[in-house]
Order: sequence, then C-alpha cells, then structure tokens
Amino acid sequence: MYLPEGISNDSGVALFIALMLVLMLSIIGIGIIKSSNDEITIAGNELQEMVAFYSAEAGLAQASAAIQTNYENTSLAPTDLPAGKMDMANATMVYVTTDDGAAVAKKLLTGSLAGLNATVKSFTIESIGTSLSEGSQVRLTQGFEAAQVPIFQFAVFYMGDLWTQPAFDMTINGRVHVNGDMYLRHSGSSSMALSFNDRVTCGGDINHGFGSGSDDHAADILFADGSGNMVSMKVDGNWLDASDSDWFNKASTTWGGRVRDQAFGERSLNLPLTSDDPHKIIERANGSANPDSYENRATMKIIDGVAYQKSGSSWINISASLPAGTIIDGSTDPSVEFYDAHEKKWVRNTQVDVGLLKSSGYYPSNGVIYVSDQRTTYLPDHSNKPLNGVSMVNGNQIDSPSGKGLTLASENPVYIQGDFNTSDKEPVAAICDAITFLSNNWDPNNSDKSYTSRPASQTTANISFLTGYLPADGSNYGGGLENLPRFLEDWNGRDFSLKGSFIQGWDSRQANGTWRYIQASDAYYSAPTRNWSFDTDLLDPTKLPPETPQIQVFQRTGWQQLDAGITAADMIAASDTLTD
Repeated sequence: MYLPEGISNDSGVALFIALMLVLMLSIIGIGIIKSSNDEITIAGNELQEMVAFYSAEAGLAQASAAIQTNYENTSLAPTDLPAGKMDMANATMVYVTTDDGAAVAKKLLTGSLAGLNATVKSFTIESIGTSLSEGSQVRLTQGFEAAQVPIFQFAVFYMGDLWTQPAFDMTINGRVHVNGDMYLRHSGSSSMALSFNDRVTCGGDINHGFGSGSDDHAADILFADGSGNMVSMKVDGNWLDASDSDWFNKASTTWGGRVRDQAFGERSLNLPLTSDDPHKIIERANGSANPDSYENRATMKIIDGVAYQKSGSSWINISASLPAGTIIDGSTDPSVEFYDAHEKKWVRNTQVDVGLLKSSGYYPSNGVIYVSDQRTTYLPDHSNKPLNGVSMVNGNQIDSPSGKGLTLASENPVYIQGDFNTSDKEPVAAICDAITFLSNNWDPNNSDKSYTSRPASQTTANISFLTGYLPADGSNYGGGLENLPRFLEDWNGRDFSLKGSFIQGWDSRQANGTWRYIQASDAYYSAPTRNWSFDTDLLDPTKLPPETPQIQVFQRTGWQQLDAGITAADMIAASDTLTD
C-alpha cells in the first residue's frame, strides 16, 4: 500500500482503529440516549396512567361515600344517584351511578358477616379518570351494596363494651359482635371455660381480663379456629390479646381469621336510624318528632295503662273491649304490683296476659306491641317514687294468629314471668330498658323480703331481646354478659333454660340500680344453673320475630378495570343528565 510521506503503516492502522472505536462508542452512546429517552417516555406514560387510574378510583370512592352518607342520614337509598365530574391535580374524573333494582333477600358472600342473611340494595358505579398532561384514560367499575342484616342472627351483640367473668361453664354457640372493647375473664375453676364456637368480631380491642393485674385465672377462654377446633387464648403460657405487639399475626395464625378486632379492620355495626342514639327506638314517637320509635311500627300499644289498636292511620281505645284481665293496670289493681329488689323500688306494673290476648280478637295484626308508662304519681302505701314496668304472664304458648310471633317494645323495664314460648315455639322478642326473668314460682307477696324468701323453680323461656345493661365502672362490675338477663329470686341449684339472641343496645335509663350479688348485705338474687344457647332457628329469615331490628352494612364489590369503550365526554354528558 502506498502511504503519504511521513506516515507509516503502523500509524495508519492506529488511526483506523481509533476511528472505529469512536464510531462504535458513538453508536453505543446514541443507543443509550435513545434507550434512556424510551425509558423516560415509558415512565412518563406509566405515571400519567397512574394519575388517570387514581383519579378514576377517586370517582368510585366519591360515589360510594355519597350513597353511604345518604343511608346514614336518612336510612334510605338516595333518590338522586351520585354522579359528577371533578378536576384534580393534573387530572379529571367523571363518575355515574346506576341503581341495580329493588332490594333483594340474599346471603352475604363476602366480608366478616359472610353467611348471614340480609336484604341487599345494589348499585353499580362507573368512573373514568383522565390525565390532563397527555390524555391517558382509565375506566373502572365496581358494585356497592347496602345490606340490612337482622340483628337477632347474632348470638351476642353489644353496642357498647362487653364485660364477662362467668364462674361456670359458658359456651356461646353463635356469632358475636361488639362495637366497643371486649373484656374476657373467667373466675371459675380449671375444669371450666368460656368458649366461643363461632366467629367473633370487635370494633375495638379484644382483651383478656379487666386490667386489674390479677387476671391469670385457672379457667380457660377458648375460640374456634378455621377448622372448628377450640383453641385457648393462653398461648405458650401467656394470654394472647390486643396488647400483644404481634397481635395481628399471632391471632391470624392461632384462630385462622375467625377472631377479629379493629387491628383487622373491623368496625362498629349500627342500626339504620335518623338519630345517632339507638335508645330512640324504645322512646315514644311524640307525633313525628321521633321517627325511629317502635311505636310507629306497632299495631297495638299501651300508653299510661290505656290500650289502643291501630285502625288505618288512627288509634282506637280498646281498653273497655278487652276481656277482663287481659291488661291489668297496677295503678288501679295493686295485686299486680311488686317490689324490684334490684332497683329498690316498687313497680307499678302493666301486666299483659298473653293467653287472654291471643283469644281476645285484638292481637296486634303485625305482632308488635308498644308499651310506655310515664306516670309519676305515687303508689298507695308505697313511700318511694314508683318504677313503671310491664310484665308478660301466661305466655307458655304464644299462638299468634299468623304464627309469625310477637315483639314487645317498651321504654320501661320488662318482666317475663314463668315458662314462656315453650309450647309450639314462635319467633318472640323483647326490646326494652331492661329484661328480668321471674320463675314459675314467683310470688309478688314475697317480693320485698329477703331473696332467700323467694325460692325460684325450674323455668324455660324462648325469647330474643335487645335491652339495656349496667356498664362496668370503677367501683362496680355491673354484672356483665352473664347478667344481661336479670333475676330477683333465689335460683341456687335450680335451672333456668333460655334460648334466643342476647343483644345490648344502650345503658338502662330506668332500671339502673347497682348490681349486687350474694356477698352483698343487700343481695337480691342468687344465680341459676344457666342452660343458655343461641336459637339457630333465627338464621332462617322466615323465623325472625316481627320487625326484627336490622344493622346496616356497606361494602364495595366486584371491582374491575374495563377497556375505554366509552369516552370521558360521554360520561360527562351522562353525568350532566343525572345531575341536572
């Protein structure tokens, strides 16, 4: 090869190699820059898609919140379905809601209440999020359910805190829910246990003991795991509860997700009321001032000793038409008065004879009776202000005309006397300030004597109740779950059998005397042998008491991302149509 003067072959090769290296590095550099630009573009696209996604999700959340708020404020489905559009940071979202039709009865399939029956109203929400930077769009849809769940499907339900320390074997054979905290303690021997054999949910914390520092008792506390095995709350020698630093993981492993509190996302379950106070359901309607009152649901009521039957929209006084003895007013017939030693007050009693009522021709057409006595006059020969109450007697067989049972609602304390609803059992409930069970051997003539002068006899009742309780405070336990049904007799060694649903709804406002037991000098009862169980018939929607209260549950269902299909402009037009 001929080379110019001064250039050797070696120099030419070196120059050629250098040029090739520069070319190769340039190509690599261009590739890296292009790749980086592509990555930046992809990242930018993903960012804009994420912006669009979360704006669409915000639309779903906005509509869901609007539906839930409407239910919570009015107890009704919204008449104006949520729809709208909103500009956000670098994005816009448009959403519409569709009513899926009339509410239907069905079994819940998801959530911690799965398996319970409910009346479910469904909606479909659709939302499109659009990035304003480059027009990326995401279209989402989801279902939203507002479910009404009959509360008597729970074996135990507490609106407040649940305290219990039984000194006997106690098994709760149904679901338990507590809106507040649970305090579980057993004061019995090592051969006894407090057992929960179904799901337990709690809006607060689940605690072992009362925090007194002396809660390591011999008796056990057991929960069922996912396989139905009863597993102790005491794990490796230590009590496992919400105070444990690894409570969520340990509880999940120990009981398979069947014991859940607020650490698991559980929350309060409430009645669908226009007021935030569930006590309103037993207070008088006072015209239209209290729409939540059971007086509005009743077709028979007894107000200050006077009986009325509903006819159309009017109330007819039927006191003079009822067979003698169907309803006895203690203010005119002192024979039905008695002393409530728990309250240390005489009871001006409105006595309802169920046997006479069922044959009177005036049985409430829908099975609901409302009773309220607000009179404040003194009883003859009684030196203290009376406690107004209502008692149900002669109720061994309800024998309602429809066979659908009976619900008694009263703002006063209720007393159930003798065997109740034991022959041809029907769905029966009491919704009241407090509930006390009197045995077949109850004698009002001994009511103001020592409790040992009031020996009880074996008694059975089939009834669910939503009632008040005595909350624990710093100086008094209040009686706990085991004394939610109250007693006034000497039950020592005698059986009291009770099947139903135990629901606490409020603090007792009338029968709110201090709980005392046999160690106290002014004791008023000794406990029975408690043969108690949840009535599994209540899981059948056709076997619930008339006008059973229902808790309200909301859940988002069926979330999915769709192809665009519809444009944001179409959604905006639909939104404008729905909101005009």
